[in-house]
Amino acid sequence: MSIPSRFEISAAQIDQVVARFYAAIRRDTTLGPVFARHVSDWPAHEEKIARFWRNAILFERSYDGNPMRVHREAGDVRPEHFTPWLALFDRTLRDTLPDPAADAWSALAHRIGAGLRLGVEDQQRPAGQPPVLR
Repeated sequence: MSIPSRFEISAAQIDQVVARFYAAIRRDTTLGPVFARHVSDWPAHEEKIARFWRNAILFERSYDGNPMRVHREAGDVRPEHFTPWLALFDRTLRDTLPDPAADAWSALAHRIGAGLRLGVEDQQRPAGQPPVLR
């Protein structure tokens, strides 16, 4: 039995969004340098992230990774990076997909981004200070 996708989108559309997004990331003056310190093989990175999204949206089960660990261990990913990241991702979605798919994917990305941001914030929180729950 296969699980239906979260919303109507093809694997090719996911690949297209990922490629366009990372082209924009490389041009971005805030996020580009952060990514450049960690990504040496852009095609391999884009394929990995496309697998992440195909897993999250199409339930392909082709991604095996831990995004929270990666973002927390990067050392230079800051909570304030997630706002411009999501804004750039939203622009890419709107420029690439029909509105229903862009809206649905944006909502999912914002949920995931909020979780990653909270994980990074928690890691940077001074010892003994309670976490911020929002």
